[in-house]
Amino acid sequence: MRCIYAKSKTLIFMYTCVDITMEQQVFFYLQLLLIFLISFLLLNILAKTHKTEKKKDPPGPWRLPIVGNLFLLNPNKPLRSLISLSNKHGPLILLHFGSIPTLVVSSGDIAEEIFTKHDLTFSGRPFLTAAKKLLYNSSSITFATYGDHWRQARKIATLELLSSRRVRSFEVVRREEVEKLVATIRDLSIANLSELTLSFANNVVCRAALGDEFGDGGYGGKGGVWLHQLLSETQSLFGGFCVADFFPGMEWIDRLRGFHARMEKNFEEMNTFFDRVIYEHDLKIREKEEEIRGEEEKDLVHVLLRLHKAAVLHGGFLSNIDHVKAILVEVFIAGTDTSSATITWTMTELIRNPRVLKKLQEELQQATNGNSHRLIQESELEKLEYLKQVIKESLRLKPPVPLLVPRETIQECEIQGYTIPAYTRVIFNAAAISTDPNIWEKPLEFWPERFEGRDVDFKGHDFKMFPFGFGRRKCPGINFAMVIVELALANLLHCFDWSIPNGMKAEDINMEEAIGVTTHKKEALCLVAKPKW
Repeated sequence: MRCIYAKSKTLIFMYTCVDITMEQQVFFYLQLLLIFLISFLLLNILAKTHKTEKKKDPPGPWRLPIVGNLFLLNPNKPLRSLISLSNKHGPLILLHFGSIPTLVVSSGDIAEEIFTKHDLTFSGRPFLTAAKKLLYNSSSITFATYGDHWRQARKIATLELLSSRRVRSFEVVRREEVEKLVATIRDLSIANLSELTLSFANNVVCRAALGDEFGDGGYGGKGGVWLHQLLSETQSLFGGFCVADFFPGMEWIDRLRGFHARMEKNFEEMNTFFDRVIYEHDLKIREKEEEIRGEEEKDLVHVLLRLHKAAVLHGGFLSNIDHVKAILVEVFIAGTDTSSATITWTMTELIRNPRVLKKLQEELQQATNGNSHRLIQESELEKLEYLKQVIKESLRLKPPVPLLVPRETIQECEIQGYTIPAYTRVIFNAAAISTDPNIWEKPLEFWPERFEGRDVDFKGHDFKMFPFGFGRRKCPGINFAMVIVELALANLLHCFDWSIPNGMKAEDINMEEAIGVTTHKKEALCLVAKPKW
């Protein structure tokens, strides 16, 4: 007979008067080990189950296998489809577009919570096929993924390309292009404002970005019509449906339907054009045999080439000339489309609301002391309070980019008690927020006086409306765009009396939006312009 006594700090095992063989001891300890492992696994499963139960997905409609919720979107009216889904399921909904989880935010309060608590988490960008190809591997300011590259690009945009000083330096360009616009309209019986304002904005951006010689004419004359057509195709590609963006690994479908071929053609033409622009600018700099700086920098290409050469010597993301071209492409897309769309929609609302039109023209008359025989100058814009209210109301009803450029979460977070995983695509429905009846009185009515005496900011600091985004990812070109819009509208309304062509009524004007990243009118706005002088 033998006794075995084993002791530890917490357990005492005693076996008395038992004849134990070596095999029995091994079997005994194996049983203990098995019990321990089973207990550990059960506790781990329980802990994970408890944790999973705490996680809560945002609400959303049921989805089909493979396609997810894509079948719920009207391809001709995707914005209206998302607004309808948000009205049904709530201001924060989770959809699945193909295999991509997509959070749709349609509430100013939720957007503000994201900005104040999780702006960094929501600062990512998804890799989109068009941006990857047309913007040189998404190396522009807007589409760059969050990181050092984006920080450098953003800094260059705010301090060099779109600073207040730089925007003021293009005052002569804007004035001359407004003069051309007014002169062109004088010779027309009916003015197609959709085309005219797009051409006007394109010329301003061309001259500011590339130089005076690129402001007019076809490609034989270096700019104008040819470049406008090229950029229109670029914009169409960005707004088009790309299968690979929702079903990764299925790029072959885009190739079969010709989407890749269109992108390749557009990219090659754009790349060749900007190669030529950069070569000609570089040649001018060499001819001067000195670096062009400060006031001598007549356009954005000169600025970017100076920064490019500094980056080649000292390091920086602009050492790659493709990154220079990516920024230029983005300047054109953002600067031209948003400005022209805002001018056109504002004129549309004014012609449908004669009371507002009359009141605004009276303000312009007072600003010029009754002198209708001259143009409104930029120095006079600051005192035109009602003009600013009218534009703000137009941006509220028709934000130029109603669905902000998609973001992507870079880590898991919690919003309104819901768990949002990392790498979730995020869409902010700016149009739904700026017409939310819980925020706005008479939300669908064009009523500029709602802003009288109210300090509602639209530059990303007020979450009742943010047509240009907010936080780290807000548009850096707001001031550049707004002075174009204000100057054009002030002079269009000061120099002409406007009316609808014979046989039409205000209510006959088609208010449908064209499909695309930027919201243009589906049908062109054609009006009769009667010169005042």
